[in-house]
Amino acid sequence: MALQDAGVTQETCVAFADELRVGLHGQVRRVLAPHGMAVVQPRQLCYEWIYLALAVDGRQGTVSWTWVAGMDASEIEVAVEAWQADGIGAVVWDGASSHRGELILEQDLPRVVQPPASPELNPAERVFEEIRRYIEGRTYARLAEKVHRVENWLRRLAADPGRIRRLCGWDWIIECLERLPGQQT
Repeated sequence: MALQDAGVTQETCVAFADELRVGLHGQVRRVLAPHGMAVVQPRQLCYEWIYLALAVDGRQGTVSWTWVAGMDASEIEVAVEAWQADGIGAVVWDGASSHRGELILEQDLPRVVQPPASPELNPAERVFEEIRRYIEGRTYARLAEKVHRVENWLRRLAADPGRIRRLCGWDWIIECLERLPGQQT
């Protein structure tokens, strides 16, 4: 669906959204170290996780997020409702099956589906890269500790709209959104 066909205007908060699985099965991260020095990173192998559903508007410098237990349509519906409560008027995301579920399609939220296998087109992925950089490479006693660390990072990000714009306000996206019709009367 094209945004202009759905009545979306330049003033609408159009967010790019996706989900990030946050769990105790840690990832080894690239780190800087002196030449020849062995780097040892702890790696946790516990299979417990939760999903961070995140929507970012790089034009306005806003970010909205909620935690969901899984990727089925009923869980994603909770995220969509939270985004709408935060003032998001349209969402651009990938074509995951949970994004196309009947519960989601019933929501009054214009959606644009990105091409398959194209995370480089989604600014939410840039936020996820920064989250991974911040939380990975260490172990956590409980999933709640890792979630708390992500929450703290997201609160700091949300308090800095300029940083969100620098991270996610890609020129081509802003130019496309500025081509939408002006406010409807």
